[in-house]
Amino acid sequence: MTGNHLSRRTFLGLTGGTALAAGLAACTGSSTSDGGSSSSSNELRLFTYEDNSTIGLLKDQIKKFDQQNGTTTTVDSLPGSGAAVYPDKLRTELLGGKGPDVWRIWGGQIGAPFAKAKQAADLAPYYEKYGWASKLNSAAIEGMTLSGMKAGLPFISLGIGAWYSKAAFQKAGISGPPTTYAQLEEVNAKLLASGIIPCGLGGKYGWDVMRLFEYLLETAAGPQLHDKLLTGEETWDRPEVVTAFTNFKKWQDQKWLPDGAVGLDPADVEPQYVQGKTAYTITGPWTEAQAIQSAQKKSDDFGVFQLPTGKTPARHSGFVEGYMINAKSGNKDKAAALLDFLIQPDTVKALKVTASTVLGAEPDKATLPLSYEWSQGPGKQPFYTIQDQAFPKQQADQYFAIQSDVLQGTTGPAEAARKMQDVVKAWDKK
Repeated sequence: MTGNHLSRRTFLGLTGGTALAAGLAACTGSSTSDGGSSSSSNELRLFTYEDNSTIGLLKDQIKKFDQQNGTTTTVDSLPGSGAAVYPDKLRTELLGGKGPDVWRIWGGQIGAPFAKAKQAADLAPYYEKYGWASKLNSAAIEGMTLSGMKAGLPFISLGIGAWYSKAAFQKAGISGPPTTYAQLEEVNAKLLASGIIPCGLGGKYGWDVMRLFEYLLETAAGPQLHDKLLTGEETWDRPEVVTAFTNFKKWQDQKWLPDGAVGLDPADVEPQYVQGKTAYTITGPWTEAQAIQSAQKKSDDFGVFQLPTGKTPARHSGFVEGYMINAKSGNKDKAAALLDFLIQPDTVKALKVTASTVLGAEPDKATLPLSYEWSQGPGKQPFYTIQDQAFPKQQADQYFAIQSDVLQGTTGPAEAARKMQDVVKAWDKK
């Protein structure tokens, strides 16, 4: 990421509360020489990427925990560049002997290396002690189950759907959201004919327009094959992937995406469905506060729906964030008690999290009606791992380059499928 532009890896930190931002800041705190944290039974250190605008909420709740438990918890945050920097900073600390007792992290291939390296503790005993499995979204728990163990406690689970302008749909004579992929293409054609760009996505950085391709792949391949493609169990050099890339190019050729989409900044394009420049975008619940309400628009004038795949189960793209405990921490029990405190419904609401994994801590229907609607509908559906969390960074970057080449016409769909197979085949999963 350069300047103030938002990269996909930064986007992964935009997760909850009204200030939705990725956070990361210099870290301090005592630790042992073997890579573990302070051995004092009453001292803890938490490392996070909370944004400066929301870190105060977290510190207030941590202070409350400390008062109740007789602990002293240091909270360090590294706000700024999200998953592009934070995991490397954390890894350096762990290897250098300054690891925190608790750290916040994303699931998938971002969190997986910490489980693989045995730096994260197996939380199975604490799942049993605190009954976490019955309190949290099961799909989110799966997203933090890495290297065969419960490596993390999921705190936030975000799903990607279509957020749209009701006025744009009504002007085009569209009575409601599409329920099949064929209907979605018809919706696109009607919107374009009415004088508005259907779908607002930007190709700069790769991750935004990726949301369209992964949806098209889910539609073409179906849940079982899609999951196997993401783990390299099946070859990408196959008809279903070619179909997905073909449809991907079709969306641009039919002008269902903004002109020159491949070079557009997502930060500029995503809110355009609120501004009347596009009809809808593909994004997550944070858009209600960040795009709709920040523009002083009414949530009632907009809607959200799960992109239709025609497959069973009906799934959407999603990702998980949670907390891990240092395997070498001298304070595992206290650290686990802190995690249990953080997932209490009252704590979640105090932190203003709008996409919690905690049952009973759904978004407030009165203030965030669309986020609430999503949480009660598609939010309860299973999801496939958002693709740049499914892949390590090297593979994700190569994947983005292939996407870009397809949209620019320098790589055909069949060639793109072959190239993707080469990318995934080179992935070292040891």
